[in-house]
Amino acid sequence: MTSKILLGLSLVTSLAATPTAAQTAPAPTTTAAANGPRYGAFGVDLTARDKAVKPGDDFWTYANGHWDKTTPIAADRQSAGPAVVLSDEAELQVRRILEEATSDPTAIGPAAPQIGALYASFMDQAAIERAGTAPLKPYFAKIDAAHDRAQLQRLFATVGYASPVEIGQLPDPSDPTRYVANWGQGSLGMGGRDYYLLPGAKYDAYRAAYRRYVEQVLTLAGIGDAAARADRIVALETAMAKVQWSPVEQRDLAKILKPMTVAQRGALAPEFDFAAMETTAGYGNQPVLIVSDDTALTALGKIFAATPVSTWQDWMKFRLASSQAAVLPKAFDDASFAFYGRTLSDQPEQRARWKRGVALVNGAMGEAVGKIYVARFYPPESEAKMAELIKNLRGAYRERIEGNSWMDAATKQAALAKLAAFEPRTGHPATYIDYSSLKVVRGDPLGNNMRAAEFDHQLDLSRFPKPVDRSLWGMTPQTVNAYYDPLANQITFPAAILQPPFFDPKADVAVNYGAIGAVIGHEMGHGFDDQGSQFSASGKFENWWTPATREAFTKRTGVLVGQYDQYEPIPGVKVKGALTLGENIGDLGGIEAAYSAYQRYQAEHGKAPVIDGLTGDQRFFLAYAQAWRSKIREGALRARLLTDPHSPAFYRVNGIVRNVDAWYDAFGVKPGDKLYLAPKDRVKIW
Repeated sequence: MTSKILLGLSLVTSLAATPTAAQTAPAPTTTAAANGPRYGAFGVDLTARDKAVKPGDDFWTYANGHWDKTTPIAADRQSAGPAVVLSDEAELQVRRILEEATSDPTAIGPAAPQIGALYASFMDQAAIERAGTAPLKPYFAKIDAAHDRAQLQRLFATVGYASPVEIGQLPDPSDPTRYVANWGQGSLGMGGRDYYLLPGAKYDAYRAAYRRYVEQVLTLAGIGDAAARADRIVALETAMAKVQWSPVEQRDLAKILKPMTVAQRGALAPEFDFAAMETTAGYGNQPVLIVSDDTALTALGKIFAATPVSTWQDWMKFRLASSQAAVLPKAFDDASFAFYGRTLSDQPEQRARWKRGVALVNGAMGEAVGKIYVARFYPPESEAKMAELIKNLRGAYRERIEGNSWMDAATKQAALAKLAAFEPRTGHPATYIDYSSLKVVRGDPLGNNMRAAEFDHQLDLSRFPKPVDRSLWGMTPQTVNAYYDPLANQITFPAAILQPPFFDPKADVAVNYGAIGAVIGHEMGHGFDDQGSQFSASGKFENWWTPATREAFTKRTGVLVGQYDQYEPIPGVKVKGALTLGENIGDLGGIEAAYSAYQRYQAEHGKAPVIDGLTGDQRFFLAYAQAWRSKIREGALRARLLTDPHSPAFYRVNGIVRNVDAWYDAFGVKPGDKLYLAPKDRVKIW
């Protein structure tokens, strides 16, 4: 139930399904030495290119076109690409840890019995079939007992049960050294609100399939009159979708980080007994709270009062059974995949059971697994090399801020102070979560899931009255991703991403700057994007910009919004420039800063040689494109376009490089080339 504002890289569309590495990895070229870089002779797989395409017409395809034509997306995956390969490898490594924990826990460590029991319980499908729907009964009984609105609301605030409004905690935006409780709109069963609201045959089909899925889950759970109940549930969620805030609206931090007194919050929606829900959740007696989606809460209060208690009970039962489908009999699991995987995401096959078991344990006890993962698979020398890269990226950003023509002196000074205060973290947490109090029962997978969720909630509550712990991580070490936390002014790079093609100690320097350098620059760039720039060096949500400089910034970012609004990956579905703005700023600032850092490196170590006919600058940009070598199924792409603040990988390359002067020089891009932008039309921010 914790709320977080983490601005992540989103390298892998879905970690749900995993092919073999051979299916998605770029093939190493024959010139690569056995002890050389993983990809190609110097760190880039040149065989992946489509040299029939001009770089200036379509740089992503020039760099990745042959790979795109010859690499299938595995049947149990929604996407393919180098980041997927690393996720596959991490998954296999974690699988070995889990199987050892199951068979010989003494070889793993103190958390092994819990890890092993979690994994074994999930993997024992025969036992799950024998149990049938019995594991649901005690939870359904609690829902049945909530037969009036007062009891219903207390259940809304109980971990594991769906609610139209949700409470959590986050560092106080006005003082990020302490925690504060916050309220916001709840989730919907189908996902983003647009699935309920957009017109057209495609969305009509999604809604019809969802209605059938709701009825199917209710029937499997033994709930009578499933058809009529399903109609009411879908009607309820549609009404909720109509009043919820869109993903674009939720990017307006001034509106979603509103401090309110208890009285002000209560006046928003008097139909809800917020105080009773706060007491149930453990957040009672807070003088000030943060409220998100305030108009949605008002409308949801009216929907709550107008909807019969019995319909809310049906909705909660459906949401519970649906969310726990993987630990219920196979018919539930199959129904869930058929809708969420096959229908919504176009994924042909379900993941192997062990792969989903790995995901489950990573979700429940991720840092316990991560501690073992780091000890076995993370080379500590990577941290020293990353420290050098981060130092050079910080220096590059400093130079770019100091030389910025559109910022005034006062805003520059504040920006430089924020840059100096960035706290980089690589590899793994200094201290791992202690899971010893988590009760794991072999043979009770649904109960284990619910207890794990409650453990996380109680862990949050134990931290709530204390100063914010800056040592906490928002991702596990085995996660192939990275993120920036604006409330802490921290950039974090888990161990699993510090591998080729993102980071390869044996690769050409230009490759590492074009790949992991751009990733580092991206995360630093989040500190200065349209959202992160609203937080100061200490992480406080406050304005450190003069009006004139903010106006100049908004003018430039508006041009970037306009560029991305024109991109149409699926006929009739365009990229939302306003939704993806922060990530696009991160990408653009990241590659510009990484290129500057690479030039700083060359100034110190000498000009890069030509390798395989490619200059250092060309290798830099090819490495950047290789890092975004990704393809995705249409259904999964549609979901991202509706809800995800990250642009599709294709545009994270083509939409970015066309704004970078050095790319034009590196590849001789001229007027008439399809990606060409006149210098006056290129967006320059950081």
